[in-house]
Amino acid sequence: MDRTIHYEAAFEAFLRDRAVPYVAVDEAKKALFSNARLKSFDFVVYSKNGTNLLVEIKGRKLRNPQGRSGFETWSPQRDITDLMEWEQIFGKDFKAVLGFVYELNPAPLYPEAGMFQFRDRWYWILGVELTEYRNHMRRRSPRWETVSLPAAEFQSLARPLESWL
Repeated sequence: MDRTIHYEAAFEAFLRDRAVPYVAVDEAKKALFSNARLKSFDFVVYSKNGTNLLVEIKGRKLRNPQGRSGFETWSPQRDITDLMEWEQIFGKDFKAVLGFVYELNPAPLYPEAGMFQFRDRWYWILGVELTEYRNHMRRRSPRWETVSLPAAEFQSLARPLESWL
């Protein structure tokens, strides 16, 4: 977690606003473990009613929230692979989720579930379970080793992240 990245700071404020217990994973401390090979995720989020979450934040801009177009859903392949391994390490009481935090510009006329205002910006916080993402992802760029979800799959799989909480 990097508080200088506004998407991650907005997600943390979202959790605080809803009094959801969490731990922000400090990427800087990873340097202490010279043999660490897994990329860290951003948050451990503790659910009051269900499975706890391991959340990897993906900050993106969404320019047309009313038309629900322009969802960027890409991720480095390594993030998917490493997050799958983290889910195994944490065990059955934890579920890995990709948290897509979309900055909305312009601001929404009618805020929907998952929309949140932070520091004069609006965000839409959606999540996709890692297993579902992995089952539907497509190669985006072999050169950059990135993957993404086709728009139709994203719209059917993504839901407000707060629905897990």
